[in-house]
Amino acid sequence: MSGERVFPNLMEAAVKYLILIHTNPESLKIWEGLSDAQRMELGRGHMALTEALTESGELIVSEGLADPSMAKYVSVRDGRTLVSDGPFAEVKEHLAGLYLIECDSIERAIEHAAQAPDAAYSYVEVRPILDMSGWDF
Repeated sequence: MSGERVFPNLMEAAVKYLILIHTNPESLKIWEGLSDAQRMELGRGHMALTEALTESGELIVSEGLADPSMAKYVSVRDGRTLVSDGPFAEVKEHLAGLYLIECDSIERAIEHAAQAPDAAYSYVEVRPILDMSGWDF
């Protein structure tokens, strides 16, 4: 093979999708310029999306994430667990939240991602979850 990664059954089995909400300097600038009422409306938009996904039975979990400055980085070297405060360098972009959903197609997942209020200010990523249940290890 030419070094490409092969994922068996990716297209047949990928019915779970992760909708990733990213933030970056442009979206942070927009956020900082929003009034309290506009920020509340953004939050209500997320609540409405969560409710719609719950009602349709497609939501597995949704969460917002704390600022990267609160992160811990974990690595193992020579059998020792090393923990350091994050981030190592100033982060220009970071993950702000996620929705893990289960639906019939990537198109359906994209429809849901377009309903995330953040899609109007930044971008929202949709990524299939690999189903490794049929893999032989």
